[in-house]
This record gives sequence, structure tokens and C-alpha cells, in this order.
Amino acid sequence: MRLVLLMLVPLAGALVAYGRWGAPQRLGWLLGAAALHLGLVASLWLRPPGPALGGWVAADPLGLVVLSLVSILFFVLASYAVGYLRVENPRGGRLFVSCLLAFLSAASLVVLSHQMGLLWVGLEATTLAVAPLIFHRHDRRSLEAVWKYLVISSVGIALALLGMFFLATAQVGGGTTGRLLVLEDLVAQGPALSPAWLKAAFVFLLVGFGTKMGLAPMHTWKPDTYGEAPPLVGGLMAGALTSCAFLGIARIVQVTTAAGLAEFVRPLLIGFGLLSLLVAAVFMVAQNDIKRLLAYSSVEHMGLLVLGLGVGGVGVYGTVLHLVNNGLAKGLLFLAVGNVVLATGTSYAPRIHGILRSRSVTGALLVAGLFAVTGSPPFGLFLSEFTILSGAVRGGHPWVAAAMLMLLAIIFIGMATVILEVAYGQPDPLLPKERESAWLLGGPLALAAGVLLLGLYIPGVLHDALARAATSLGGAAP
Repeated sequence: MRLVLLMLVPLAGALVAYGRWGAPQRLGWLLGAAALHLGLVASLWLRPPGPALGGWVAADPLGLVVLSLVSILFFVLASYAVGYLRVENPRGGRLFVSCLLAFLSAASLVVLSHQMGLLWVGLEATTLAVAPLIFHRHDRRSLEAVWKYLVISSVGIALALLGMFFLATAQVGGGTTGRLLVLEDLVAQGPALSPAWLKAAFVFLLVGFGTKMGLAPMHTWKPDTYGEAPPLVGGLMAGALTSCAFLGIARIVQVTTAAGLAEFVRPLLIGFGLLSLLVAAVFMVAQNDIKRLLAYSSVEHMGLLVLGLGVGGVGVYGTVLHLVNNGLAKGLLFLAVGNVVLATGTSYAPRIHGILRSRSVTGALLVAGLFAVTGSPPFGLFLSEFTILSGAVRGGHPWVAAAMLMLLAIIFIGMATVILEVAYGQPDPLLPKERESAWLLGGPLALAAGVLLLGLYIPGVLHDALARAATSLGGAAP
């Protein structure tokens, strides 16, 4: 029942919030639904539930980790929205709040789905829920960003649908009698699945879900979309939406690993991972818009996620840990950038200087986010990236480790050059010092504390869940 409620509570909130309420009531529904969702997720850790709806819905360790990340990030973004909607009025506020809650419902469906077709439906629903949120400024650039996002995402999701057909054919063609496209049955019957159809399914699902993640070269929707969307929506997409898309790839990796096709799968994952790092490094060096800079940073981290899966071993544990760290760090940076945009009216870096002096807390969060997202110690991404690097070396891929280090160094230089100038440059005399809203600072401060904590200490219950998730993906705990 709790698993079903996790999908129904935000959906009901979305429908109610679209009514003719005032802004305070809509925000109350948003915060209430987010808090209730987070409480339900916490109850899953305390008392794990069994499968529901005939095994189509379940909460395994990997899904529970992703669900917790989505719920925590959404609650933080919902609290930020209270301060944000007092300054901005995107789409009148009513559709904005409803689409946010609809996204949470769809993301919960993706994470809890153990029937692969149902997972595909959930990912398509996230696309439709997010699209209106991107159309923020009601101008030509926003409209172009929405259409680009919808068209490219639709192509990706169509390829993923073909992959689902191939996966079903692999199951039926192998002569298995299990439930169609149910994860547990696919894994249990892995050796009996048709290898040729399963390989085709993996390729199409990797490209399809990789498009939703923003892996290169299917990443071209990200810079425009993140550049035009409100920063809290960008944080939701970079931290939660891409994590759901990654889960789709992780699910098919579980199946192919059980079928003994790891040697076919891993080179493809490594190739897409390194290409994404390369593209991010090239475009970040000459990028002047902060939000577009974060878009290429997202391409980088999506590449690291599949790279960790590709190298195997402890690299897989590093990937699952990196999924959590990246979500928290991206939320932190997007909200910090959101505060900068609210203060200055622009995300174009050459027009912003000395934010650390005029908005001291926001400036400090921006600098902390820079070092967190670039994998600097003592933040959590340093630990997860080091674990992926260790997995590459232990797995007999020293050239992958060397390429990863070189590209990460270039990315650090590209990001630091822009953000440090924004933080430490000569402040704009026309930008007066003002007291910053607690609603706009509480969320990013909490995320900064979380990503710092994970760099210093991983709670035992989280470590156990990460280890079990890594094992299910063919990896190992360090």
C-alpha cells in the first residue's frame, strides 16, 4: 500500500493544486505532499515492504537509493519554491506547482517499477510533466528550448520503446514462462534469454535512456533546456530526472549481467562515458553562461555514471554512490545559481562580479558547489570519483583512468575560471547588499551539508544499501 501511495499522493496533490487556490494554498499543497512523500520513503527504510501489484512494483536497494535521492531533493526544491515564487511568477504559479507534483508522481513510478514497460511509461510521463516548467519566460528562446527537449526526448523514448520490444522478444524467444518484462523474472531466467535479441535490446535502451540522461552525443537538448528553465527546475532535472533515466540503463545492465553478456555491455558503457567526459571538457572551457555551464557539468557526471558501470568491480559501487552525490551537488549549485540570477537578473557570467561580497551566503554556496561538483575533497564526489577511478585501475583499464583524470582536470579549470570570477571579481556598484531570504538559503545549505557529510562519513545503512545495489549490477563493495 505504501508503494502505491508514493505515486498517488503527489498525483493527488497535483490535481488539487491546479484548482483555483491562492498562491499560499498551492505552496502549502506542494510542501505538504513533498513532506508526506519523504515520510513514506523514510518508512520504507524502517520497515521494507514486499512487492505490490503482482510484482510490478517493488523497492529493491537500488530503487530505494534513487527514490530517497528524488524525495529529498524534491522536498528541498519545494521549500526553495516558496521563496522563489514570491519573486517570480512562472506560468501563473498554478501550472508550475501542479507540474512539479506530477513529476514527483511520475519519478516515483519509474523508480518503483519492476515491470520494464511500466518503467518506460513513467519516464515518458516525466518528460510531459517537466516540459511546461521549461517555458518560463514565454519568449522565443524558451519555446525553442521546450520543443528541442520534447523532440529529442521523444526520439530517445521511441528508441527505448523499440528496446522494450526487443527485450520482450528475447524473453519469449528464449522459451521462458515467467512474467513478461518483470525484472526479477528476467534476471532469474537470464541465461535462457535469446542473446541476439538481448544485445539489440541493450543497444536501443542504452541510446534511448541515454538520451534522457544526456549522454553525449545525445546531450544536445541539455544546454538550451537548462539555460532557459528556472534554476530550481534545472536542479530537478539534473538531480532527479537524469537519475531516473540512469535507473532505466541500470535495470537492463542487471538483466544483461545475469545473462552473461557483461563483456558485450561494458565496452559500450565505457565508450559513452569517455565521450561524454570529452564533450563536457571541450564545451566547458569556452562557456560563459552559468546555467549552460551546469548543463555540460551534468553531461560530465552522466558520463561518469555509465563509466563506473563499464569498468565493473568497485567502480559500480562508486557509480551508485556518485548518483547520490551528484544529485545533491547539482541541487546545491542550481539553487545557488538561482539566487545569483534573482539578484542580478542574468546568468551571463561576464556581467556578474563579486557576488561573494554583495550576497555573502549565496557566494559561499556557489564556491562550495564548485568544489563539490568538481570532485574536490572533502566533498562526497571526491570519494565516489576516486572509487570509480580505483575500479578502472583494478579492472585492468589504466588508460581509462588516465583519460578520466585528464578530462576531469580540464573540466575543473573550465568551471573554476567562470565561477571564481563571478564570486570574487569586483562587485557591481549597482547591486546593493540585501538580506537574503531564509527560504532561498535553507535548501542549498542543507544540500551542501549532505554532500559534505558523504565525503567524510557514509552511514552504515546507506553503505549496506549501496553495496547490495552494486552487487545486483555485477559489481562489488570496496
